[in-house]
Amino acid sequence: MSEPELIVHFTEADAARDLRADARAGLTDRPKWLTPKWLYDAAGSELFERITALPEYYQTRAEHNILTRHAVEIAEITGAGTLVELGSGSSEKTRLLLDALRKTSTLREFVPLDVSESALRQAVTAIAVDYPELRVRGIVGDFTTELAAVPAGQGRLVAFLGGTIGNFLPAERARFLAAVRSSLRPGEWLLLGTDLVKDPRRLVQAYDDAQGVTAEFDRNVLRVLNRELDAEFDADAFEHVARWNAEQEWIEMRLRASRAMRVPVAGLGLTVELERGEEIRTEISAKFRRERVAGELADAGFELSRWWLDEGGDFALSLATAI
Repeated sequence: MSEPELIVHFTEADAARDLRADARAGLTDRPKWLTPKWLYDAAGSELFERITALPEYYQTRAEHNILTRHAVEIAEITGAGTLVELGSGSSEKTRLLLDALRKTSTLREFVPLDVSESALRQAVTAIAVDYPELRVRGIVGDFTTELAAVPAGQGRLVAFLGGTIGNFLPAERARFLAAVRSSLRPGEWLLLGTDLVKDPRRLVQAYDDAQGVTAEFDRNVLRVLNRELDAEFDADAFEHVARWNAEQEWIEMRLRASRAMRVPVAGLGLTVELERGEEIRTEISAKFRRERVAGELADAGFELSRWWLDEGGDFALSLATAI
């Protein structure tokens, strides 16, 4: 077994800088907002793992269903020599792709990219043990800005799973997909997971579960600000709100102040004023139709090659080739 590599392009200092910039921009804007990536500290990641097992939250199970049924087909179509995973986390779902590509005997290298050095270090170590024939090179970086760090490989397949693309605003999605395309050669591949438009009641329930786990996940971002920016948010004084925006076809997660408050944020040298009932948007999660996915991929320089649904028709995996 070759030793896994870990290439660090995004340090704790970089994360602290970005958090300060994002928090200042969002908390001084009207209406207020926070970037969803700050939901995922260690506590937030643990809460999200609990969310994926909830009965209301179908996305993880649906995507796993598609990969279970079609991973071998994906491997045979792409013949990928290098698998790149963006936002890899623990890389658990990617093992289905790794196993399929192992069967086709084309894969030589696995390159996971994630912003969390600790999570990525654990993932690359585990993958290197279980797939000793692979070269494993982890990249610690923000996949929205560090795509240029992805090394050239043999017939690369980039996997961006979990429906995370839905957390981007439309203009951000366009920039991201264009950046992915610019990092690939013609004929290389993108595998994209997207949640689909469906009954709004089901969507709202998926983001506002009966056990209140998602509410705790949402409020956790305030605890991140308290810890990292010496803020004084009373997280329990905020109500979690999940709302379907029919015009934009996305879910919005918000934190609603239960009372008027003035919140010092010493790390930014500012005081945030909130009226009773004022909301801070913490996440959007766009839902898609096939024509939108195909159109946005085409605009970025991809051609949609395959479109797979889970058995319930809730979620889609798209396989697109760079043209």
